[in-house]
Amino acid sequence: MKKILVIGAGRSAVTLIKYLLDNSVENNWLVKVADYSVGLAEDAVRNHENGKAIFFNVTDDKQRVFEISESDIVISMLPASLHITVAKDCVRLKKNLVTASYVSDEIAELDEKAKEAGVLLLNEIGLDPGIDHMSAMQVIDGIKENGGTLTSFKSFCGGLVHPDYDNNPWNYKFTWNPRNVVLAGQGTAQYIKQGKYKYIPYHKLFERTENMEVLDAGEFEGYANRDSLGYRKAYGLENIPTLFRGTLRRKGYCKSWNMFVQLGMTDDTYIVEKSESVTYREFTNLFFPYNNELTVEQKFCEYLNISIDSEEFKKAEWLGVFENIKVDLKDATPAKILQKICEEKWTLDSEDKDMVVMQHQFEYSQNGESKKLNSSLVVFGDDPRYTSMAKTVGLPVAIATKLILSGAIKSIGVKIPTTKDIYVPVLKELEQNGINFVEEYCM
Repeated sequence: MKKILVIGAGRSAVTLIKYLLDNSVENNWLVKVADYSVGLAEDAVRNHENGKAIFFNVTDDKQRVFEISESDIVISMLPASLHITVAKDCVRLKKNLVTASYVSDEIAELDEKAKEAGVLLLNEIGLDPGIDHMSAMQVIDGIKENGGTLTSFKSFCGGLVHPDYDNNPWNYKFTWNPRNVVLAGQGTAQYIKQGKYKYIPYHKLFERTENMEVLDAGEFEGYANRDSLGYRKAYGLENIPTLFRGTLRRKGYCKSWNMFVQLGMTDDTYIVEKSESVTYREFTNLFFPYNNELTVEQKFCEYLNISIDSEEFKKAEWLGVFENIKVDLKDATPAKILQKICEEKWTLDSEDKDMVVMQHQFEYSQNGESKKLNSSLVVFGDDPRYTSMAKTVGLPVAIATKLILSGAIKSIGVKIPTTKDIYVPVLKELEQNGINFVEEYCM
């Protein structure tokens, strides 16, 4: 019996674990789910005959080494910063490792040692990164093999609320880590257009958006991700004139979110004094010049140059930033306070479903003709537990794990899924699970 160690049983791991358990009898697997919260692990295993839930402390060297040495393959669903600890043990103990996280510099440095040990450290095999890599490379390789030359590649992805449960003015609910949403885009975005490098500072990011339609899911807007340039090498597009990657939201979201960026509410670098006793209304008022004659609402509109009848103001009011509710968070940064305000209105309800939307836009020349191709994906969640986010992050990890155990994937070293030996079989099985792209040629 082959033993799979899954470290981490959080929201993004539930579909992954279910897949492994559902396939465990046929493949003769024992699936050990390890988490600091035994309750989470037990809830994920659900008394399956081939599953085992255990308490796990990743900082306990003795326990970590023992559990990894007892396994045939390790899946780390830990926070990204903790993967390196597990990865070093996997290389030393000659165990394959699968993660959905970006390759860190520390992980990348293990490449030669992993090759010497004959093990695979497969990273970026979730949704974004993951499905984006595989689906893009399938089209890019196809274009190149048919004699085409890519001139532009744009890629967008977003986790949103299912249209049937989209019942608030922001057209948005949290389907992923709320903190990451609040802090999204900080720094400077960089991309290349028509051979020219372009940079967007954070305070301008949500003003520069691209509009698009994705299949039957409706209209969206995309804002730039922090770094698009790194994908040139990963995708073999070193000489492409235009390369842009972005995040999708419903139309109107970015203009409204930009209000909080301009006010400084998304700042995570300092602590608000006596934050626990401040109300949401007082918190909002912190960011305006002193003025006893205007209401907080009036100052908000005047500072941002919007009217009290505007959609932007109505969204802010609905969110609750003018309410006399205590923050009740000690030593909180502005970003943490804003996160709490948002979580009270943007959390999925017990019956809600979510949606993942992805679109790649390719422009290329072939036989003297210019062509445009959109490759789009829309995936709906089943419920607040088995979300589309959990599906699209967890299934690629699970499928890759099965392929490694069966010997279908033979690569070694530090890898991401941009080669055919990985992306072809993973995409094929994803399609069998309802995760498939629709290609449309554009005039």
